[in-house]
Amino acid sequence: MSRIYNFSAGPAMLPAEVLARAGDEMLDWRGSGMSVMEMSHRGKEFMSIAAEAEADLRSLLAIPANYKVLFLQGGATLQFAQVPMNLLRGKGKADYVITGEWSKKAIKEAKNYCDAAVAASSEDRNFTYAPKTWNVRKDAAYVHYCSNETIGGVEYHEVPKAEIPLVADASSHFLSRPLDVAKFGLIYAGAQKNAGPAGLTIVIVRDDLIGQAAKGTPSVMDYKGQADADSMLNTPATYSMYIAGLVFKWIKHQGGLAAMEKQNIEKAKVLYDCLDSSQFFASPVAKEDRSRMNVPFTLKDKSLDDAFLKGAAQRDLTQLKGHRSVGGMRASIYNAMPIEGVRKLVSYMKEFESKHG
Repeated sequence: MSRIYNFSAGPAMLPAEVLARAGDEMLDWRGSGMSVMEMSHRGKEFMSIAAEAEADLRSLLAIPANYKVLFLQGGATLQFAQVPMNLLRGKGKADYVITGEWSKKAIKEAKNYCDAAVAASSEDRNFTYAPKTWNVRKDAAYVHYCSNETIGGVEYHEVPKAEIPLVADASSHFLSRPLDVAKFGLIYAGAQKNAGPAGLTIVIVRDDLIGQAAKGTPSVMDYKGQADADSMLNTPATYSMYIAGLVFKWIKHQGGLAAMEKQNIEKAKVLYDCLDSSQFFASPVAKEDRSRMNVPFTLKDKSLDDAFLKGAAQRDLTQLKGHRSVGGMRASIYNAMPIEGVRKLVSYMKEFESKHG
């Protein structure tokens, strides 16, 4: 059976080794006689899975001891509300950097809870770059940015400096490269890009920022309550946590995040070199801000889009259609996408260009 290379930006390809391990343990986890899905989240078996997953994640990212690691639910989208509920801490202001669809959604939600102001925006060039100069209010509770815009393919390759707590929606490039956690007040990410299956959201938050949730915050949305309960205030996404733990071990086996970054740089270069050498395909994003994870591109003649997608699917290259708000194509090349998949895509692009260019 030939491998299908799924370039979707949504629930993405998981490492084959992880899927194989999960398959082997589906009916019997390590001689327990149970599937992980059958375990009590408070039983010693699952508690050991959760503890090991957190330890491995802390090791991968070198997370300082004064940061809590939370395994939550609701996707990154729920964090658009949960962040202001927890981090305003009596202040009425928060600043947001707008670089695309996801940061637009984040500030829209935040406006329900505070004076949410735009500190910087790339809307003037249709969200095709990452603004480096921010106008941040000193009395704001935090400044929020999306460090990798999945839809537009714009990525911050350096952590911006901020005098107030820096909050990052890192969903679509989380664990794709090393990250200096100590530069952030809070990092959150949906797991379903590089860290595991959908259903799990990871939050890394500095100790001093929690414990002052706004009045009326639901208990399951209070970071302090979840931290005190080791993310077990209610039944967590147990199977997703288990798979994420396997992914963390897979990344460690690859050589850690430095090795992961090296692989991702190589994969992205293969695809961007093809785009830059072509008169038929084009990348809309500023070169210095191009995402390594999400690569949008357009055809010179958009009437050929459907033919391109049909031909790609026939070659087991799927989910390449761009987001409806942007159009064109988008190849998401997350950690688990092997370089062979990117090379196969590039080979097809050159074949299509030679035929239609």
